[in-house]
Amino acid sequence: MWYLFDGPIEGYMVKRISIRTSGLGLHEITGDVQSVVREAGGREGLCTILIQHTSASLTVQENADPSARRDLERWLDRLVPEDDPDFTHTLEGADDMPAHIKAALTATTLSIPVADGRLALGTWQGIYVWEHRRRGGTRNCVIHVGN
Repeated sequence: MWYLFDGPIEGYMVKRISIRTSGLGLHEITGDVQSVVREAGGREGLCTILIQHTSASLTVQENADPSARRDLERWLDRLVPEDDPDFTHTLEGADDMPAHIKAALTATTLSIPVADGRLALGTWQGIYVWEHRRRGGTRNCVIHVGN
């Protein structure tokens, strides 16, 4: 059960959002997170995001030129290739263990300051769910906004 705390404490909220990913890659969620910050109503504080999965992660990355994201994806795929003969966790497919390693190497939580009621991201920064599985799926994130 999830609770939305937006009662008497302005600027404080915990909310779960679901993101549908179509497969490998970076999927922008900046607008979704900013909507939660706006709904919380606070002017200054901190927004913390947790992805509730072990085969996807979160990142703040370039939001203007998609080639930067593609280069990151390709680099991480080279770093952690599928079908490594040392992997023993293979029951869920060839992409599962690499997805767990990629999530461990990146981040499952982010903390972003809130200033003047908005995420204090730089001009070219966006928040992304980084899907590490080929098949994608629904990914859940818990967002906490506090003064």
